[in-house]
Order: sequence, then structure tokens, then C-alpha cells
Amino acid sequence: MNCARPSGLPIVDAMTPAVLVLAGPVTRDEVTALGDEVRALLRTTGAGVVVCDVAGLGPPGLGTVDLLARLQLAARRAGGRIRLRDPDPALRALLDLVGLRFEVEGQAEQGEPALGVEEEVEPGEPAV
Repeated sequence: MNCARPSGLPIVDAMTPAVLVLAGPVTRDEVTALGDEVRALLRTTGAGVVVCDVAGLGPPGLGTVDLLARLQLAARRAGGRIRLRDPDPALRALLDLVGLRFEVEGQAEQGEPALGVEEEVEPGEPAV
């Protein structure tokens, strides 16, 4: 039995974005390293999106807003973007308040109806 790893880059499904879990309060010193990690994930996966799991960040504040803005900037400079997973409703409200828009996992994309929403039909026409 041969346990040697194959040479070259690992095979990565470009349709499955990498996930970066953000936990606990992030210090200012960690922001640069996280930006580097986002760029590295975009480069290695080729997916163009990094999903940032923000459920463990704790109570939102301006430090969280700054972190997410810097991660989005790092991703954009690398030719990608970030998508938020499990944001607290208070975080979403704070991001809206400061004018930052982020794609949120599970949210309908712009121009698409939300899942489970049926279009209105004329009376007498069968529902689709």
C-alpha cells in the first residue's frame, strides 16, 4: 500500500468556496493576518468567494465592522469577495447603518425571488 501524497496542487472544486471561521473578538494585530488568509484562500481555491462564518464573533461593534470591511477590501484586491455566514441580526443592522453591503449566505441574489415565494397568477389560471 502506498501512502505517498501525489505531487502538485490538490484538486479543489471551484464551485465550493473556502470557509474562514471568525471566532471571538479579533484584535487589531489579527486583522492583517486574516486579510492575508482571505487572499491565500482565494488564490488556492480559485472559487472567487470566501465564506466568513461570523456566528462566533460575539456582540457586534465598530471593530467587527472594521474587520469585515478590511476583509472585503483584501478579497476585492485579490479579485474575489467575501460572503457572510450566520450573521447576528444586530450585525446586519449595524452594517446597514454604516452603509456596508455584504452578500449573506442563504439570501436570494439580487433579481431572484426568495425561495418559497410563488409568483402571483391571474384568477382562473393554474398555480405553477
